[in-house]
This record gives sequence, C-alpha cells and structure tokens, in this order.
Amino acid sequence: MIENIFYIFVALTVFVYLGYPISLSILSIFLQNSHQFEKMYPAVTIIITAYNEEDKIREKIENSISVVYPKEKLQILIASDGSTDRTNEIVESFEKQGVGLLSIPVRGGKEKAQKEAIRRSNGDIIVFTDVATRLDPKGIEQIVSNFSNPSIGCVSSEDRVIGKDGKPSEEGFYVRYEMWLRRLESKVNSLVGLSGSFFAARKSVCQDFSEELDSDFRTLLNSVKKGLRGISDPLAIGYYRNISDQNLEFERKIRTVLRGLTLFFKNIEFLNVFKYGLFSYQYLCHKLLRWLVPMFLIIVFLSNIYLASTSLIYFILFLIQLTSIFFVIGKRLNIISSTPMLINVIIYFITVNMSILIAWYRYLKGERIIIWNPSER
Repeated sequence: MIENIFYIFVALTVFVYLGYPISLSILSIFLQNSHQFEKMYPAVTIIITAYNEEDKIREKIENSISVVYPKEKLQILIASDGSTDRTNEIVESFEKQGVGLLSIPVRGGKEKAQKEAIRRSNGDIIVFTDVATRLDPKGIEQIVSNFSNPSIGCVSSEDRVIGKDGKPSEEGFYVRYEMWLRRLESKVNSLVGLSGSFFAARKSVCQDFSEELDSDFRTLLNSVKKGLRGISDPLAIGYYRNISDQNLEFERKIRTVLRGLTLFFKNIEFLNVFKYGLFSYQYLCHKLLRWLVPMFLIIVFLSNIYLASTSLIYFILFLIQLTSIFFVIGKRLNIISSTPMLINVIIYFITVNMSILIAWYRYLKGERIIIWNPSER
C-alpha cells in the first residue's frame, strides 16, 4: 500500500513537469495553430505603473520613447501609484515628448493603477510593462503584429535575464523551461499565464481588474471567456535584471503564487471541460497540479521514510532526498556557495516548491495581497 502511494505521487510530480508538456507535443501534431502574422499599426497605449521609481523611471521612459512605432499612434502613460519621491517630477519633464502622467494620490496597488490608466488610454491595443523591464526597439511593433490574427486576445513576451552591466546573461534552467512550455501551449491552443512585466492585449479584454488579482492572469482568462486565446511571441522579448537578494526573490515567489491561488479559485469555472475544452486541461495541469506538487513531494518523502528500511533502492532514494534538503538549507544559510549545475537545478526546484507551500498556508489562513513594493533588481 505505501509503495503504491510512493509511486503514484512520484508519477504525478513527473507528469506535471514532463508528462504535461509531452502531451502538448503530441497534441501539436493534430492541433497546430498558424502563427503567420502581418505588420499592423493600430493605436497603442503603453501603460507603465510606478511607485517611487525616481532611480529607474527616466531610463524606462527613454527606452519606451525610442521604440519603433508611428508616434501619432502611440500613447505612453505612466500611472504613478501614490509616489512620494521625484517620480512624478521626472515623468512631467518628458511631457513634450508625448509622455503622459496619471498621478494617483493614494496608493492602491499595481492593478488599481492599471485600471485607472486603461480609462485614460486611447489605444485599441494596451501594452503593459514594468519599470524594471527593457524592450527591444522593435518590441512594440513585434508584439502588436500578433493581433492581425483575430483569434488572439493577448500576447506575452518572453523573458530574458540581463546582468548588472545591461548585457544579456545566461538564463536559468527554470526560465528556459517556462518559455519552452509557453511555446508549446501557444502552438496547440492558448497560454495559461502571461509575463506580467511585458504583455499586450486588446482593450476589450482589459476588464474587471481587481487589487487582489494579477492583471496578466486576469487578462488571459478574460480572453478565453470571449472565445479568444493568449499566445507567447518568442520575438517579443522583455529584458530584466535578476533579483540579487535570494530572500527577496523567495518572498516574491510566495506573493506571486498567493495571488495566483486567489485568482484561480475565483475562476474555478475554467475547469469545466464541456465549456472550455482543452483550456480546462491546461488550466488544471499548469496551475492547480503545479501548485499541488509540494504536497506530492511531502507524501513521497514520508512514504520513502517507511520504505527506506525495506530495500537498498528505497534507502538510496531517501538519502538523495535528505542530501537535497541539506543543500537547500546550506544555500539559504549561505553555508554552501558553489555547487554543480545539476545540484543548482534541484535546489531551485525544492526552493520553488517551498515557496508554493508557504503560499498555500497563507492562502488557507485567509491572507490576500493588494499592495506590495516592487523588488529591487
């Protein structure tokens, strides 16, 4: 009985990270969507939310006004969410260059600021991007071209990590995995999540933004409700600096999952396969099952404790798990500094699932996040 439990939850964990993408690869043979798009130049509004970003906002604005796009069709709007430093003053200095300031007196959170900015927007296509994210000069033109396909409701950029010198750096294994998975999802049907740091959407799907719920996830679900889909564009790239402080990065992961859980359970209807078809399968696998992996791992570990005394193989597996936990603790306490790439992947995997477990705990306690400070990068 214990042995069966062990293998069932090992299989579930493997399915989440390997079985699901393999199933998408098989489906892509039969359900491949065409991604031939044409250049188009609808009215576009770039919305950038900011809170006390006096050190970074100038660079972000200069990056935004340098994009290749007809200026008469491009609106750049900075939504300053209760900033108390020089952010507003710096934004106002770019007024003659077509940059608008929406100053929100009382801080209400990123999504509330975005909601207010949408009301002031002139564009048919809304591009959301963070202060810390840099765009290619042709990034807006590229991401907007996807909307020549009428079935597309929203488009995600692909993430690239850059070093402190501003040059591209080696991407982490997890980021590459996520981008690969997004390409598979785009090929067969729709994404299940967008890059919140840089994505675009038809104005008609930018609705019902809530302070508790991530706007990128909400926008994707709104698109699916309207019979549209979201895709990832590998040529629309958002560059951002990695968070150097691992404690801040860990807390960011917890916040992201906590908000994701909040939105998921407010939109449980998307698990209705009779209404949403293949998307329901994606919603289940990419979101709920992914977030249940920490529980699967705990069950595997506890069952392995019992099985360790029954055979050498189970004892070795138990030692591997203990060693992995040791490395995670060592990294967290800065006792261990340098480790091989495979060990780093295992450490990251366990750390991510630790953050998910904490997010579940906070969610079940009733905690919800409305406002948080942007992480220092």
